[in-house]
Amino acid sequence: MRFSEVKVNSVRKPSFSIRTVITLLLIVFHGYTTPAIANNNVYRNIHIGAIVDIESLIGKEVTTAMGLSVQKFNNNNSNNYKLRIHFKNSTGNPLQAVLAANELIEANEVQAIMTMGTWQEAALVAEVGNKAQTPVLSFASPAVMPPSRSRNWPFLLQIATNETEQIKCVADIISWFKWRKIIAIYADEAYGGDYKVLSLLTESLQQFGSEIEYILALPPLSHLIDPKEALRDELTKLREKQSRVFVVLHSSLSLATHLFSEAKDVGLTGRDTVWILTESVASLLDTINSSVISSIEGAIGIKTYYPEENKTYQDFFMQFRRIFRSNYPDEDNSEPGIHALRAYDGMTTITNALEKLQTNNITSKALFDTILSSNFSGLSGEIPFKKGVLLQNSTFTIINVVGKRYKELGYWSRELGFSKERNDKGTNIYDDMVNWPGDIRRVPKGWAMPTDAKRMRIGSPGRTSFEKFVKVTDDSKTYSGFCINLFVEMHKILEQSYPLPYEFVQYNGTYNDLIEHVINKV
Repeated sequence: MRFSEVKVNSVRKPSFSIRTVITLLLIVFHGYTTPAIANNNVYRNIHIGAIVDIESLIGKEVTTAMGLSVQKFNNNNSNNYKLRIHFKNSTGNPLQAVLAANELIEANEVQAIMTMGTWQEAALVAEVGNKAQTPVLSFASPAVMPPSRSRNWPFLLQIATNETEQIKCVADIISWFKWRKIIAIYADEAYGGDYKVLSLLTESLQQFGSEIEYILALPPLSHLIDPKEALRDELTKLREKQSRVFVVLHSSLSLATHLFSEAKDVGLTGRDTVWILTESVASLLDTINSSVISSIEGAIGIKTYYPEENKTYQDFFMQFRRIFRSNYPDEDNSEPGIHALRAYDGMTTITNALEKLQTNNITSKALFDTILSSNFSGLSGEIPFKKGVLLQNSTFTIINVVGKRYKELGYWSRELGFSKERNDKGTNIYDDMVNWPGDIRRVPKGWAMPTDAKRMRIGSPGRTSFEKFVKVTDDSKTYSGFCINLFVEMHKILEQSYPLPYEFVQYNGTYNDLIEHVINKV
C-alpha cells in the first residue's frame, strides 16, 4: 500500500482529515474496508462466515486450517479478491449457531457460511441461509439422507461423507467376530436425530443376525451436577445386561474421557469385553490423556482414511503444526486431524470458485453454483458434488488401542470390505493382530452373565436305579453320570454363542411328578 509522502517540517495544512487517516490505518491493520488497495491493484473483499465451537480442540484445528487456506488465496496477487473470514462461536449449541448465522448475514454481509457442528446445527443454519439465499457449507451429514433435502435446503452443501458408510463398517466388524448383541452408547444432544442412526444400525445388524440389546443415551456433561457419579450409575446398569460389546456412536471429547474412566472402575473394560469407537471419538484419541486411553486398551476404532504421503499434505502438515503450536502452546497434540483437512478443503472450494468467477459482481447464487461444479483432489480426498452432497467413497482406517497409543490394523470400504492394504480385497486383517482387552489371545466372547440373570433349574432324580446315568451325592450335592456329563458338554457348546446360567435341583418324587414340574416350570 502506498501513502503520499509528507515532510515533517512542512507547515502546509494536511490535505486529508483525521477520519481519513483512521480509515487508511484500518485498511492496513484489519483489511475490512472495501475496496482495499495493495500493489497498485484494487481488490474487492469477499466476506465468509464460519460457525465453530472455538474453545474445543476441533474448533482450534478448524480455525487454523481455514486460516491457512485463506492466507494462500490472499497471497496470490493475480486474484481480484481478498477473503475476509468472520468466526462466530457456537459453543456447541445449535440455537447459538442460528443466532450466529443471522448476525453473519445481517451485520457482516457474508456471502457464504461454513458450519462445523452436528447435522442438527447444519439444518438449522441452512434454514437461515435459505431466507437470505446464502450458501451454507456443512461438515456434518445425517445418518439417512432426507428425500426432501434439496427442496428443504436448496443452498446447503455437505462436504462430509454420509454416516451410512460408518454404520455399515461398524456392523461388518460385529458380524466378522460373530457377536450377537451390542450396547449402543451416544451423547444425547437433546435436538433429536440420533434415532435415525440407531435405526440404521439396527437394520444393518439384523442382516447378520445381531441386535442392539440396550441403548444408553448420556446427557451432556454441562447438564450433570456430578458427572462422575451420574456416569457410574448409568454404567452400573449395564452390568445387568448380557452384552459386553459397547459401541460408542457419538460423544464429545470430555464425555468420552469420563466415560472410559468410569467404565474401567465398574469393570466393563476387562476380559471378554469389546469397545468399538466411531470417528467422533477415534479421531480424537491423540488428544486424550494417556492414562484414560490405557483404560480402554484393546478397543477398536474407525477413522476416515486420508493420504499423508503426497507433497501437498506434507506442506500443509508443516505449516499447520507450526501455527497451531504458536497459537495453542498448551495443547499436547499439534497434528491436523480429519476435521482440519475438511475445513481446509471446504475453504478451498470457495477460493477455487472465486478464481473461476473473477468478475466484479459476485452474487451468493453464482458462488453457490460454481462451488457445486467443484472437482479437485483435496487433503481429505476427492471433492466432487452431486445435488449438494459430496460424492466421496469412504475408506476407513481400522485402529486398535494398544497401551497408551493405537496401531493401524487395516482398512474398510464398502466396495472391498476389510483389507490389510488399501486396494486389497478379502484379507483377514485380524488374525493374531488385535490386542484385546485383558490381553487375551482369542476373540472376546462379548457377553457375560448379567448380575440379575435368572438361572435355569435342571431337575434331577435324587434316587435312581441306574447310577451310571444319573447319580446325586446327598452330602455334597454333586451330580454325575452319563446324562449329567452329556448335558454339561452340550452346555459348553451352546455357551460359546450366548450365556445359559443353570443349577441342578434334586427331586425325590416320582418321575411323573418331576415331568409335571418341568411342564409347569416350577
